Amino acid sequence: MDRVLVTGVRGKTGVPLAALLAARGGVEVRGGSSDPRSVDLPGVVPTAFSWDDPDGWRAAADDVDAVFVVRPDRLDAPDLVAGLLGVLPPHVHVVLLSERRAEETGGHDWAVRVERAVTSREGSWTVLRPGWFMQVLTDPRFFRDLVLDDGALPFPSRGARLAWVDVRDIAAVAAEALLAPDVHDGVTYEITGPEPLSLPETAALLAAATGREVEHRDVTDAEALEGTGGFERELTALTYDRVRAGVFADPTDDVERVTGRPPRSLRTFLADAGPDLTGGVA
Repeated sequence: MDRVLVTGVRGKTGVPLAALLAARGGVEVRGGSSDPRSVDLPGVVPTAFSWDDPDGWRAAADDVDAVFVVRPDRLDAPDLVAGLLGVLPPHVHVVLLSERRAEETGGHDWAVRVERAVTSREGSWTVLRPGWFMQVLTDPRFFRDLVLDDGALPFPSRGARLAWVDVRDIAAVAAEALLAPDVHDGVTYEITGPEPLSLPETAALLAAATGREVEHRDVTDAEALEGTGGFERELTALTYDRVRAGVFADPTDDVERVTGRPPRSLRTFLADAGPDLTGGVA
């Protein structure tokens, strides 16, 4: 019996990852959440896990074989991840969800320090570096309602391209890494979709999928960052800089090398999205 702790199990990657692991025979999936009562996923054991409660980490990870670590996007993340790894025995395989080309952050070493906490540990590890999630286009907290209500995809791209990636493909790579540590030990995967798309091309695909007019609006950083503050604002501004520098543009073949199949295209993802894209309105 393999025992796997998935931190952030209710997140975009955590949900499909938990489903993939639960569908495998002989795997006990512990779904880590700050509110375990809200974890209602078939075959998943609700497990109390919060970055704000270090005293509970040891119990959550007791007797596990592998841990999927969703990096907390907060200033103290390097110390938090290092603290979690400090309670894990060396035999526990750690898979970290990081970000695309983390070393290229314009002198900001926050993401690199999180990765270093993992790669310098005594024991096996795998680092996943995904690009921008396709799911932000269908999430009402991000772009969906702007697309549906305003016919707009506001994004300060300055002509940059993104190889959008489906979180289900990230989850598929993560599942392989968690269950076959000998194969994936010491490897960093740059996970992308199959093609670099401009924001106008992305808007056109959204228009075709929704049957509505959708236009990319190349807004200013100030407009895109309105309503944010503190570390969230700093991190988002840095991400837009990285988009314009082409960090998220180049596709890789890592999904196919690990899973044996190519990553999903944005067109396929949008065709599958259904109510998630339309807000439940046909």
